[in-house]
Amino acid sequence: PCCLMYLLTMLGNGTILLTVKANQRLHQPMYYFLSMLATTNLGLTLSTLPTVLRVFWFGTREISFPVCLTQMFCIHAFTFMESSVLLAMAFDRYVAIWSPLRYSSILTSARVAKIGLGMVCRSLTLLPLLCLLTRLPFCRSHVLSHSYCLHQDMIRLACTDSTLNSLYGLTLVLFVILDSVLIAFSYAMIIKAVLGITSREEQTKALNTCVSHFCAVLIFYVPMVGLSIIHRYRKNAAPFSHVLMANVYLFVPPVLNPIIYSMRNKPICKGLLRLLCQR
Repeated sequence: PCCLMYLLTMLGNGTILLTVKANQRLHQPMYYFLSMLATTNLGLTLSTLPTVLRVFWFGTREISFPVCLTQMFCIHAFTFMESSVLLAMAFDRYVAIWSPLRYSSILTSARVAKIGLGMVCRSLTLLPLLCLLTRLPFCRSHVLSHSYCLHQDMIRLACTDSTLNSLYGLTLVLFVILDSVLIAFSYAMIIKAVLGITSREEQTKALNTCVSHFCAVLIFYVPMVGLSIIHRYRKNAAPFSHVLMANVYLFVPPVLNPIIYSMRNKPICKGLLRLLCQR
């Protein structure tokens, strides 16, 4: 099952990237952000693939500390970037509904590129977390809860005070929470803008453009909240729940995002069909 999900993720997100690149009509801010989302999904998938398949296929249950640190950084960095992309897509939908005539002048290609660069720079705020982890001694059990490395799982194994690590990690989590709050605010503004449209048909059409993004937000944040709750109440939770939520958190969103956008987005469907006919 894990291997199948990896194949679906790489095939789906790779197809979206290829479709947007090959179709000149899709060279618009909305599809640039969709390409960024597909890229972060691929990065997240490739970050976990080496250790997960080694555990489930070959029973290899060891990982060196430097490799674990690298994997932890990649997982959290791409998670941060995905949260930023979802926020940018919410802003994109708000501008498209609030002021469609000024859409192309507000979200120019240069501004989209700057937003993408800002996402990458934001993920680099995780670098101090690596430095803090290297200073911790690990003299307890070295058994991780998942088949990949997470920060909250690693600091649990430290045999000294890790308050600084926890506080810095909490600060970074607050950024993701802030993204979710801003996304909710964007949707409140979107609903307000839609209610200002007199035509019922135009209202429905405007809301339909947000369905795919809203689904992507749910499948990103709901597993994240579930995994956080599991880590918070780990003593009262069954071991199976740890494994289930950890795998849902990283495997399900990259699989579902391409399916949702392919089914709900007509330009993507047409671009994919045109690409297949050319081949």
